[in-house]
Amino acid sequence: MTSPVVSALLPVVLLIAMGVIAGRVGWIRAEATKDLSNLVFMVLTPALLFRAMSGVHIEQLNFKPVALYFVAVGVLYALVFLTQGRDTRAAVLGLAATFSNTVMIGIPLIGLAYGQAALVMLLTLISVHALILLTVATIVLEIVEARHLEAAQLTDAAQPRNAWRTVLTAIKNGIIHPVPLPIIVGLLFAQTGLVIPEVLDRPLQLLGNAFGPIALLLVGATLTQVRVGSHVRSALGISVLKNLALPVLVASVCWLAGLRGLEWKVMVVAAALPMGANVFLFAQRYQVAQDLVTASMAVSSALGLISITLVMSLVSWMI
Repeated sequence: MTSPVVSALLPVVLLIAMGVIAGRVGWIRAEATKDLSNLVFMVLTPALLFRAMSGVHIEQLNFKPVALYFVAVGVLYALVFLTQGRDTRAAVLGLAATFSNTVMIGIPLIGLAYGQAALVMLLTLISVHALILLTVATIVLEIVEARHLEAAQLTDAAQPRNAWRTVLTAIKNGIIHPVPLPIIVGLLFAQTGLVIPEVLDRPLQLLGNAFGPIALLLVGATLTQVRVGSHVRSALGISVLKNLALPVLVASVCWLAGLRGLEWKVMVVAAALPMGANVFLFAQRYQVAQDLVTASMAVSSALGLISITLVMSLVSWMI
């Protein structure tokens, strides 16, 4: 019988490999990857996120384990951001070390391993996972970019802009954005009790279903355009933070807060999942650390076959 770890991770590895082949033979040219990235970021991602959030009812969800999860995530993100230079590159690397592939890998893996009750807990995390991490990363990126732009435009006679105005502008840009905005709109729509009409829901479903495969093919195609070998050491460091350090941190925070049983297992395993494709899309959109993030995603996915098996074995032994 195939291990649930292998059955969940193998399609991801195969799709990235297909993208590598397509890039090598010229089916996806270098100049086309930017257009594909825009397609994924501006069309497929909003459709996926809006539809996923459109059925989430806040009162039915238990957010305590999720809150503890994000305490640990916040600690690691801040640590990476502060130690890597506090710039746009550091903001993206912080996301790389904390953003899990909770949908493509997490849903089938946790559903197969722990059952329906565990899947409901994971979906609770997923309902705010992208909203919190991608919004925070976007706001950090926008604040850093705004500060750099402001510094570049200042002259000896110029007066610096009000700091609060800079922050508020960055927050506005972070919310009115292809990722956080559809999440917020979808969540608000869900609270009305309305249902998306079939004539609209079907196209949204098709677009959302296309997100994962196209994003992973795009990662593979991009791998052919960079020298991964020159980034292996740094990529391995980021992957160790993502695949091993984060689950240890989540396990510790949740345990100290009194969380036990299935909820604890789900949060720890979710933290151990490989890096999500949205990190690559962020890096490409902001033109920051693209080669390193691409290499890190490949290494994280490959390392996941070992690290997830190790983490799942440990959590089963402990509880």
